[in-house]
Amino acid sequence: MAYGNQTEFHFHPFSTLPEIQLTIFLFFLSLYILSLCGNAAVLLIVYADHILQNPMYFFLGNLAALEICYSSTIAPLALAHLRSRTKATISLSGCGTQMFFFVFLGGADCVLLAVMAYDRYVAICHPLRYTVIMSKAVCTCLVAASWLLGFLLSLQLTILIFHLPFCGSNEINHFFCDIPAILRLACSDTHIHQAALFIVSVIILTVPFLLICISYAFIVVAILKIRSAEGQQRAFSTCSSHLMVVLLQYGCCTFIYLRPSSSYSPEEGRVVSVFYTFVTPLLNPLIYSMRNKELKDALSRAFRRRVLSQKK
Repeated sequence: MAYGNQTEFHFHPFSTLPEIQLTIFLFFLSLYILSLCGNAAVLLIVYADHILQNPMYFFLGNLAALEICYSSTIAPLALAHLRSRTKATISLSGCGTQMFFFVFLGGADCVLLAVMAYDRYVAICHPLRYTVIMSKAVCTCLVAASWLLGFLLSLQLTILIFHLPFCGSNEINHFFCDIPAILRLACSDTHIHQAALFIVSVIILTVPFLLICISYAFIVVAILKIRSAEGQQRAFSTCSSHLMVVLLQYGCCTFIYLRPSSSYSPEEGRVVSVFYTFVTPLLNPLIYSMRNKELKDALSRAFRRRVLSQKK
């Protein structure tokens, strides 16, 4: 890595007032704990309840695991810095590691959402062949491909960025090592790196989103062919939760990574980043648990078993 004259970065604080820093810390901590608990509950229920042993919940369980790892890449360090009495710093190697896992897990998350859309397409448009098409081996390969694609793209992008020399300001105007914020600190031309970021963003944002749109176009056509209103509602209910999560995830990431670098605003970037690093991982399990009857029933069964075991 070509580090230039810098050996570490420090993060720009949210506020210089301790009271505001404490308020932000408590807010972030609450979101992080609730996110961990919600996603862990979904993960445990999906793998413990035999009724949920099908491809849709297999993907949902993997999504919950990704969300736990994804938020844990950012939240613990951000929380520690919020309570630090000294200037929050991070080494260059630490910054590169955080960036790698952030892009890796975030990319895998986006690709997995496209896989889940394909699963819903097969379930609704080809119900009689669903178990054959979405076999256990196929599902495992699709999940592995999501992780592998995220890993490879993240590795190449991180290596490319951290070969830049950083010899100017060492203050990151952010609360984690986000790519646009780091590129602004480089003291050499970054056009190639901006282009690489755009290409990676297209691969893990635009292409999966287009595949999701195509899947849902076929799904809508298939649902409209269902004669009964009850059948239409039941088919749509299996997709609505996923669609809401897709809009949240892709909306925030597109706003940051698929806009011209000249229009990037550090203040806007920090606000939007709070949403997709702290809020979205919390909303995902809430959306699925509130809008999915099978998952709610599984949670109720697990709770009743827990209560009965304590009474004994």
